[in-house]
Amino acid sequence: MDESTLKIRKRMTLADQLYGQILEQIVSGTLQQGDKLPSENQICTAFGVSRPVVREALRRLQDDGLIEARRGVGSFVRRRPPQGLIQFATADTVSGLMRALEARMSFEAAAARFAAMRAGQRDISRLRIALAELEERMRRRLPASDADFNFHIAVAEASKNEVFVILLQSVREAIESAMNVAQGLTRGGTENRIQRVMQEHRQIYEAIVARDPDAAGLNMAHHLLQARQRVTDNAREE
Repeated sequence: MDESTLKIRKRMTLADQLYGQILEQIVSGTLQQGDKLPSENQICTAFGVSRPVVREALRRLQDDGLIEARRGVGSFVRRRPPQGLIQFATADTVSGLMRALEARMSFEAAAARFAAMRAGQRDISRLRIALAELEERMRRRLPASDADFNFHIAVAEASKNEVFVILLQSVREAIESAMNVAQGLTRGGTENRIQRVMQEHRQIYEAIVARDPDAAGLNMAHHLLQARQRVTDNAREE
């Protein structure tokens, strides 16, 4: 790791900033897949932060599948994110975006389950329109984060539980930021990638229409897991 790296700024959470600094080095190729990271002490010295900050940043990188820890040996780069990742988000905000996706996997899966049990014809109609708009924008490779959010909020509304809607609305900025990154990477990807993302949304819709709560919840959780992995894994660019 280049010890001339800029010192951590104090504006954001230190662990987020350190996460971003290490992420930038992985994306740029300064740290290659399989490379060993410096020791905790070396990172503390290089970036001017405490050991707890280093451990938190490394834990988040490990949770996101970017590095792996080997007991008694150290931490190693597990995979490289898509090169375009830091074109759509600053490196020190990626950790927060990943936490947003992580949280969504729980409560949006539950919202989809209840939507499958409770959605009325108006809800199904809104979902169909939202899905059609999302697919149209994705086929044309146009920015689609607004359409993506509209689909997910329609699922929450179909659950007939206003708490799910409030949860989505209250973190809308973070969710749309994450959607902008994921959609931006997909928009610049292959046709197969675009088709896969559209299919994930369609499977959620079809499970709700079929009144299958288990499938709806699983499909939503699967979609968000895949979105999370697409953001951090260069191998999923195809």
